[in-house]
Amino acid sequence: MQTLYLWLKIVHILAVISWMAALLYLPRLFVYHRENHDKPEFVAVVRVQEARLFNGIATPAMVLSILSGLGLFYILGGLDLFHYGWVHLKLLFVLLLLHFHFMCRKWMRALKNEGTYKSSRFFRVMNEVPTACMAVIVFAVVGKFF
Repeated sequence: MQTLYLWLKIVHILAVISWMAALLYLPRLFVYHRENHDKPEFVAVVRVQEARLFNGIATPAMVLSILSGLGLFYILGGLDLFHYGWVHLKLLFVLLLLHFHFMCRKWMRALKNEGTYKSSRFFRVMNEVPTACMAVIVFAVVGKFF
């Protein structure tokens, strides 16, 4: 069981790093998309980058993060872990990251359809959301202060 735990932990860390990298870069691509909407050639390249990043990296990494996280959760005691406050905090911020992931899909589709309801400044602010979530999750998991 300890070998399985170590392998799951390795997979989980690698998947989370990949997912976070994608979530940190997608809003930046949205900024470029909005700021260059009058340059069709540039926008076409950014759209391809957005789609490949979201579909080829972010979504598979998200799925692997969730599955490996559930495996670790089970190995570490499952529902018994809910006695710890840090688990609640981590899960809350993982849910926020999941919501953010699917909001990125929504924004990507809207930008593809020339939706201009969000400004580049909005996407600059949104670029900070995954960083804040990641910081809280690391604080909760490593510190286990409560």
